[in-house]
Amino acid sequence: MMVQFDFLKTWLKAQAKTERGASLVEYALLVALIAVVCIAAVSFIGSSAKDKFSQVGSSIK
Repeated sequence: MMVQFDFLKTWLKAQAKTERGASLVEYALLVALIAVVCIAAVSFIGSSAKDKFSQVGSSIK
């Protein structure tokens, strides 16, 4: 068990020293920005679609 812990500790230290972690943060920020834009678009389109469906529903009756 201790060998696995030492391996994990060494691997994490090596990963922290590489520049690869910076790009991971940038990708996470991009994904968060895309998610915010998608949520805003869906909420805007959702309200427009609701109004259209209400118009169609009332004209059918």
